[in-house]
Amino acid sequence: MNKIEEYKAEKDGLDILQDIPRYAEEGWEAITDGDKERLKWVGLFLRRQTPGYMMMRIRIPNGMTNSKQLRVIGEIGEEYGKGFVDITTRQQIQLRWYTINQVPEIWRRLEEVGLLSLQTGMDNIRNAVGCPVAGLTANEVLDASPAVHEFTEAFVGDRAYTNLPRKFNVTITGCLDNCTHGPTQDISLTPAVKEINGVPVAGFNVAAGGKQGSGGFRPASPLDVFVTSAQASQVCSLITFIFRDHGSREARNKSRLAFLIDDWGVEKFREELERRAGYPLLTAGQDQPLAGPTDHVGIFPQKQDGLNFAGLVVPAGRITSAQLLEVARLADAYGNGEVRLTPGQNLIIANLPDGKLEAFQEEPLLEELSCDPSRIMAGVVSCTGIDYCHFALIETKELAVKTANTLERALGNTGPITMHWSGCPNACGNHTVADIGLLGRRARVDGKIIDAVDITLGQKFAGAIDSAGTLENVPCDELPSVLERIVTANQALAH
Repeated sequence: MNKIEEYKAEKDGLDILQDIPRYAEEGWEAITDGDKERLKWVGLFLRRQTPGYMMMRIRIPNGMTNSKQLRVIGEIGEEYGKGFVDITTRQQIQLRWYTINQVPEIWRRLEEVGLLSLQTGMDNIRNAVGCPVAGLTANEVLDASPAVHEFTEAFVGDRAYTNLPRKFNVTITGCLDNCTHGPTQDISLTPAVKEINGVPVAGFNVAAGGKQGSGGFRPASPLDVFVTSAQASQVCSLITFIFRDHGSREARNKSRLAFLIDDWGVEKFREELERRAGYPLLTAGQDQPLAGPTDHVGIFPQKQDGLNFAGLVVPAGRITSAQLLEVARLADAYGNGEVRLTPGQNLIIANLPDGKLEAFQEEPLLEELSCDPSRIMAGVVSCTGIDYCHFALIETKELAVKTANTLERALGNTGPITMHWSGCPNACGNHTVADIGLLGRRARVDGKIIDAVDITLGQKFAGAIDSAGTLENVPCDELPSVLERIVTANQALAH
């Protein structure tokens, strides 16, 4: 067994909960190597770059939150951190710069508003992702958020789900906006319609085995299975248990669900899923046509008459505590307190009446978190980077915003462009599915080791360079001019 499997064999990751009070008294130096890993089962992460200080990842299913929760998060970030938090690509929030002795009080305050950090790291089901405007947009086959919450309630705190071979990503979406990166997920439920007893039924087609890290991007394999919303949670659990019971536990870079499906084949995997279900699974329904990737940035009418949602861009996902508190105030003053977080690291204030839109758009916060940014800035996504992640090879967030600002000045208005940054091959910035994907690396140029990136271009831009859509070892200080040439060349081709 690898070292992580040895730790799991010693005791379940959730058993660390009983040790938190003791470590809060003794301090972080007393935490054993095994328990440093187990802390991730409860959403606590020590970082080499900040000895003695931690990161906490808060679970927010489907990105659905509210003003009360954001107010508490903002206050915690101000009191215990350095005045900022990060929105992640899985619609969660990460707190930084707190200490182990502060954890019990932080947890108490989070639990008072219905938040927790359980199972947000290591070999667990990570935050279940869904369309951030589920239930608001008319462009959906069904509102999938109840299925997301039902599945989350099934696995959080249940030890049947806490000993997986590797991390496990799930998305369940019923909308057509194509904003959840379904092909990259271990389980991907996407909107479909199937005729059952002569009646068209809205539900989901099921795919499994998608990934980005651990050897590169592999799209999820369609399982030829259709499920209704009522069946979604159970089928997701059964797929999870197949992975738990049969996934490889040897080399961790070959332990994702994708490798099991590649080994078994889709047909065998589907047969095992049907055996565990105990009833014949329906074959896939009719996939519903998906739009191009949508960021939900801007002001849009909801399907509820007279109401709107406003998508505000949060550059590279980093938001100050003061800004977060102001978001909470605006959500109360103009809406009903409801806020959504997006996979693009932005946020949405929901349920804004028509009559309040003009005053809302005059609020000073919208000069900082714009609902009408350039299409370049709207498409920026970034992982944590080397400042706070020991896997990262370069700094990303500040560089991402700086590069976007330079391109804005050089190019002016462009069409929508997604530009995603990952500081290492783990691909937390989802760089493999962007129009312009940037993967950090250290490169030797003229005898010196420098910060650089590999640039991978999506279908929209791949024809702009003569290198199969990839440029390697591009120095970071040359990046803006290189990207400007790529975008300009693509615009010339488009015309």
